[in-house]
Amino acid sequence: MVRKIVSVFCASIILSTSLMAGCSKAPADSSASGSKTYKIGITQIVEHPALDDSRKGIIDALKEEGFVEGENLEIDFQNAQGDMPTAQTIAEGFVSAKKDMIVALSTPSSQAAVNATKEITIVFTAVTDPVGAGLVASLEKPGGNVAGISAAAPTEKQFELLKTLVPNAKKVGILYNTSEANSIFQVNTAKAISSKFGIGIVEIGITSSNDIDQSLSSVMGKIDVLYTPTDNIVSSSMPMVVNKCIENKLPLIAAEEAAVKAGALATDGINYYNLGLQTGKIAARILRGEAPQDIPVGAPENTELVINEETAKSIGITIPESLRKK
Repeated sequence: MVRKIVSVFCASIILSTSLMAGCSKAPADSSASGSKTYKIGITQIVEHPALDDSRKGIIDALKEEGFVEGENLEIDFQNAQGDMPTAQTIAEGFVSAKKDMIVALSTPSSQAAVNATKEITIVFTAVTDPVGAGLVASLEKPGGNVAGISAAAPTEKQFELLKTLVPNAKKVGILYNTSEANSIFQVNTAKAISSKFGIGIVEIGITSSNDIDQSLSSVMGKIDVLYTPTDNIVSSSMPMVVNKCIENKLPLIAAEEAAVKAGALATDGINYYNLGLQTGKIAARILRGEAPQDIPVGAPENTELVINEETAKSIGITIPESLRKK
C-alpha cells in the first residue's frame, strides 16, 4: 500500500532545482574537457534509501558540473554490505587501482578510506562527526587529503517535533548500533538536550539487525516514543522497525526522510539526495584542481519537515494544525 506523506520542502527544493537546471558545465581545466577520463571509486557501507539517495545526488551533481559517466568519468561503485573488513578491502582495492578520487558514503566507509590512503583525495558524505571520526583535523581546516559534507542530524529540532506530536512523552527510546561512532555521537547529543524537553532517554543498543526484534520487544510499554538516529544498521532494517512500532502503536520519530517514507511517523531532518548534491559539488571542485585541505567541511543547508499521515492514523496520532500550516 502506498503511504500518503505530508511534507514541507523548504529551500532545499530551490537548491535541487538550481543544481539540476540548465546545461551541464564544462570542467574548467583543459585536461577534463575530453582528453582525460577521471576514475572515481564510490564506497558505501550498506544499501538503504538514505545512502542510495546520497549517491544519486553525487552523480547528478557531477554530471551537472560536466563530469559525465561514460564520457569523461568512470565510476566504480562497491557496497560493503554492512561489513567493516569488506569496507577496508574495498578502500584498499581503490588505492591499488590508482583511482583519481574515493567518494565514501557513511562514517565506516570514510574511516576505511582514510586508513587506506594519505595520497588519493577522499570526499566523504553522510558522516555525523568528521572530527570525532578522525577524518579531518577540524571543520574549518580539514588538512590532508580529505574533504566533504557532514550530516549531523538536527536533534534538538527533531525533539521539538517529537514533543509537538506526543506532548505527554516522558521516556524516549533510542535504537542504535553500539559500534558505530556516528550513532554514539547522536545518542550523546540527545542525552545532553533531553532535560530541556522533560524526557528521559532509554538506550536500546544493538550490534546487528538480528538484535532489533528482541531489543524492541524488551522496551515495549516502557517508552512513549522511539527515536532512530542516522544509523546504518537501523536504517537498513527500517521496515522491521516500522512494523514493530505500528503493531504496538508506538510513535517513531526518525532522523531522516527516507525512514518516514518507509513508515516512521515523522522527521524534521536531512534530505540525503540534497546532501549528495552538495557533496558532488565539492568533488567537482577538487577534480578541477582545488586542494581538499583548503575546502572547509560543509553541512546540510536545509532540513525538511515530513509526516507520514497514514502512520499517524494507524497509531492514533492527531497531526496538529500548527504542523500542517508549515
